[in-house]
Amino acid sequence: MDHKILSDRILSLSQSATLEMTNKSRELKSKGFDVITLSIGEPDFNTPKAIKQAGIEAIENNNTHYTPVPGFPELRQAIAHKLRRDNHLEYNNSQIVVSNGAKQSIANIFMCILNEGDEVLIPAPYWVSYPEMVKMADGTPIILPTAIDNDFKITAEELEKSIGPNTKAVLFNSPSNPTGSVYSYEELEALAAVFAKYPDLLIISDEIYEYIIFSGKHHSLASFEAIKDQVVIVNGVSKGYAMTGWRIGYIAGPEFLAKACNKFQGQYTSGASSISQAAALAAVEADPEEATEIKDMVSAFSKRRDILIKLMNEIPGIKTYVPNGAFYLFPDVSHYLNRKAGEKTIVNSTDLCLHLLSEAHVACVPGEAFGNPDCIRISYATSQEKIEEAISRIKPVLAALK
Repeated sequence: MDHKILSDRILSLSQSATLEMTNKSRELKSKGFDVITLSIGEPDFNTPKAIKQAGIEAIENNNTHYTPVPGFPELRQAIAHKLRRDNHLEYNNSQIVVSNGAKQSIANIFMCILNEGDEVLIPAPYWVSYPEMVKMADGTPIILPTAIDNDFKITAEELEKSIGPNTKAVLFNSPSNPTGSVYSYEELEALAAVFAKYPDLLIISDEIYEYIIFSGKHHSLASFEAIKDQVVIVNGVSKGYAMTGWRIGYIAGPEFLAKACNKFQGQYTSGASSISQAAALAAVEADPEEATEIKDMVSAFSKRRDILIKLMNEIPGIKTYVPNGAFYLFPDVSHYLNRKAGEKTIVNSTDLCLHLLSEAHVACVPGEAFGNPDCIRISYATSQEKIEEAISRIKPVLAALK
């Protein structure tokens, strides 16, 4: 038996570039090389103690049985309270569905809304899985390019020009992975005015990096009353609470969509882990304004961002900007493309990232995976010392390209 038994769906699916680069890094590490990983998309902090304790207590109290498909009622109620407390948004339990991570939340939505021929607008750079999840649901991703000179943000005019007769949804992400860009209230207001003209358009607002903002505050597209019923918020506990391995995400949106996602998830995975939900309950109940561990993590990311930008700006030809959230920088490295490394030509950012991994033993992720081949993604979810060492290794390797 060989690959002929596999479906067209899986054969046409792209490998996750972030996981692929992580695997290549591990291979080199296993051979004894000192690899600095700037490719991983998770905080390098541990889950706060009180949250871990809630998980431990769930085990000790035998809270280890099947869970309701959309999540425990008390967790959904706590999420509704969080949305009221942090975002000034009103949702009830029946509008909230808890899933095995925000990634599943997004996949659920696409599986519930898309038919063949339906289009989803996705501004680029985008998170690597967005287009692939659209394709898995038989939809067509329509990529909207943005520019580094505008901090990789789409304008209201660009959005409106892109909406067509087959547009079913728009996938929006702020703070952004891979750019760290954060839309201001005024920028969101202009986008909301466009969305309001298309009441049948669903807006999927991925807000997983909500708490990792360095100045100002996060604003949700759902906070604009004219379009609230068109918006489904996707969020979770992975990034803001350093809980990536607990695998808890959720949606809050129109009740018809929540019911559809509940129905789909009931046939696909059923409810998320009882232990993880208990930990997530402790996380979302805590006021982020009073959570010192979250504040300390964000403060550390802010300092690392500044150091990374300073060091990158010292490399000739690299073009940067100042991201206001998440923990990524997405610099333009086109100055170093179509150059020679010995007999080898560095044609694109994938070649460049593989060259940096091979020669500098530093792992980054190529921009092709995010819809922008001129850039690479650098995660600064690692120590200041490793950031400084990584850039000191990268600098001479780039300088040697002819």
